Amino acid sequence: MTVAIEMGHTTAGAPANLDLEELLATRLLVQGNSGSGKSHLLRRLLEQSAPWVQQTIIDPEGDFVSLGDRYGHLVIDAEQHTERGLQAAGERARIHRVSTVLNLEGLDAENQMRRAAAFLGGLFEVARDHWYPMLVVVDEAQLFAPAVAGEVSDEARKLSLGAMTNLMCRGRKRGLAGIIATQRLAKLAKNVAAEASNFLMGRTFLDIDMARAADLLGMERRQAEAFRDLERGQFMALGPALSRRPLGLRIGPTDTSPRNGTPRLMAMPEAALEDARAIILAAPPPEAVRAPRRTASPDLLDQLMAAKSAALEIRPEPVEPQISAEDLAERRERVDRVLRAILAQPDAGFRVIGVLYQEFVVRCRIEGLASVVPDLPEFRRMLTRARAGLGSDMAAGDDAWQDVSVRASLLPDDMQGVFMMIARAAKEGWPCPSDAAIARAYGSHSLRRARRLLTYIEEQGLIVCQLDGVGRRTVTLVELAWATAPGDPNAEEVEQGSLAL
Repeated sequence: MTVAIEMGHTTAGAPANLDLEELLATRLLVQGNSGSGKSHLLRRLLEQSAPWVQQTIIDPEGDFVSLGDRYGHLVIDAEQHTERGLQAAGERARIHRVSTVLNLEGLDAENQMRRAAAFLGGLFEVARDHWYPMLVVVDEAQLFAPAVAGEVSDEARKLSLGAMTNLMCRGRKRGLAGIIATQRLAKLAKNVAAEASNFLMGRTFLDIDMARAADLLGMERRQAEAFRDLERGQFMALGPALSRRPLGLRIGPTDTSPRNGTPRLMAMPEAALEDARAIILAAPPPEAVRAPRRTASPDLLDQLMAAKSAALEIRPEPVEPQISAEDLAERRERVDRVLRAILAQPDAGFRVIGVLYQEFVVRCRIEGLASVVPDLPEFRRMLTRARAGLGSDMAAGDDAWQDVSVRASLLPDDMQGVFMMIARAAKEGWPCPSDAAIARAYGSHSLRRARRLLTYIEEQGLIVCQLDGVGRRTVTLVELAWATAPGDPNAEEVEQGSLAL
């Protein structure tokens, strides 16, 4: 049975229908400048398809939370949850077939990218038995799949771009139909946009965006000017789920509305200038010193269950027995072994931390260590120590290493492992790590970058590098008076493998 979603009417007055089953197989890209009706189009699509298919919305501005009251979507405030919690929420949402809105309002750009990537990762990595059909709508997709690097960290950008690429490139086989909307095609990563087969193009003014829109719709370049003349709510449609030829349509009305409506003009208040001066330039209130408030994070599993239309019997999780100190130490040692096994893989030094952490969590679960799995920040610290060749017991029980950890904290997170690896070599009197070993510990293939890292650490006053007459390098730690034995900077990485791992 074909399910046709009525999106509105064509310019000729005929109903404009969207084939929902075809959309699930082919994905959709929506473009339109601010004010073109892009969010209204997404709302219409979500409302019309809500009875037929599970949905999730990645909502950076909180525009779609009103769907929860009318259509039963579970609204998840990402600000209240960790990345790990959101990944679990994504898995549970698919397993229990609950439509959701991930509200990212209130977070900065980097945290929006990280939390969206975690949630999308949960949707994507769920077991094959739960690959139910699902619409995944990403509003303002250029924020999560930027064409060029911005002000966020490379790690956050890679996590978010990887999740978006998985959604659009590999999601179809897992039942995920990506619907991405953007204000600027030029700002959206091309490998993400290229996977869509259906297009709805609204009003846009910049030449580069009009040209890309015309190319995607198979229109001639001289016809691209037409995108400037489109009214709010008017779009050009093309694709197997919409029309085989470019088709103009106007989006129909919606039952719900965003929390923040379109601003309206209103009369200015009447106030005397002196009264206004007294109000605006009054002394600021004293700053109140507030104690940090610790609020319990809502249990997403309970919320998901409550949101289901069919009542499910919820069994309380069994309470784990008390773990003795000996058993806890033994479990931590097993966790360390899992981490070492991951780092022993040939490409481990060049994989992003988010990917390593996902594999680490899965392996810990397989080993029955779910109760002692560290969170992502603690995993970063463990990874730093492991790349330096330190066990958790050694790093914690040696006063000298505590001093090294304090000095390492002065460096950016991604450089701390390099510093601690050099510190260990200096403490043990081993040869100075080669450029290849340093590059691997940093997660790079570039030997030039490894040399720049050493220069940067030396400029921070933490080490002193020296070369002898035959080009061998010695590194001394400032104040600690630890020094490595002379080592060949150009040596093969194999010789330094024990240090990097």
